[in-house]
Amino acid sequence: MSAVASADPSFWKHEWPDTDFGKTSIGNWVEVLSGGPPKDGIPALDAPQFVEAAKKRGLGAREPVITVAMEGARARAYPIRYLMWHEIVNDSIGGVPVAVTFCPLCNSGMTFDRRVQGRTLSFGVSGKLRNSDMIMYDRETQSWWQQAVGRGIVGEMTGVALTHMPTWMESWAEFKAAHPDGLVMAEPPHNRDYGRNPYSRYDSSHRPFLYSGDPPPHGIAPLARVVRVGDRAWPLSRLAALGDLSEAGTTLSWHAGQASALDTPRIDKGRDVGSIRVRDTSGQDVPHDVMFAFAFHAFWPEGAWMLGQ
Repeated sequence: MSAVASADPSFWKHEWPDTDFGKTSIGNWVEVLSGGPPKDGIPALDAPQFVEAAKKRGLGAREPVITVAMEGARARAYPIRYLMWHEIVNDSIGGVPVAVTFCPLCNSGMTFDRRVQGRTLSFGVSGKLRNSDMIMYDRETQSWWQQAVGRGIVGEMTGVALTHMPTWMESWAEFKAAHPDGLVMAEPPHNRDYGRNPYSRYDSSHRPFLYSGDPPPHGIAPLARVVRVGDRAWPLSRLAALGDLSEAGTTLSWHAGQASALDTPRIDKGRDVGSIRVRDTSGQDVPHDVMFAFAFHAFWPEGAWMLGQ
């Protein structure tokens, strides 16, 4: 596939006949590339099964999970070992429809409320990338959504923002300790080598996959992790050195114990990158993301880098 061909949205119309390509916020279509798999080639999960956290076996103590803890509902853990192969989980917690998402190429793990403009959407994996970030699509309108920003970029839902929920990534051991009565997603009924990292050593590589944009400023490595809150980014290395930091109306806390999912071939053996919590001045959890620096720079080119200098 040539860049010239993919720069024309008509190139995608045969695969997406029900998507309105006349409505889009994409200024340069050369940014949209096939990641390899076709539409739904990476199968999103719907209404997964759960088991009691205390009864779950097979997860390493340091393995990362996305924790969704909502008032009035038992906390749920979504292991990255499953999201690595499925990227989106459409679920409902306490009557709230959510989409738990993970883009391995950006290390972006975000949870969204699936209710938009009076309807409930369900999401799938388009197989397309923009700035190396997953493009999701909704099955109801066939619109495309940029995962890292939670916003519609092609079709009827262009410009519509999903509500980013205050969830976080932590180790399996941390989840169990904090939520002994919690639930954890059961292993999906798919033939996948769950627990294996198919992107071995990715987060120590020099170049992001299928990314041709500018590198981040200030000499920050493209695949260094940053904590994004709104349009601000804190280098994870700074937080790891400090442990706790209060800045720009938020308190960010780092502690050791979580394995990188994108390091060694087995997720539970990855080097320790630590866990982050972000709270406001009243102690409430704040929506955030721990993503690679190149992705923050690509989607927030005017964003603020919180370097402490």
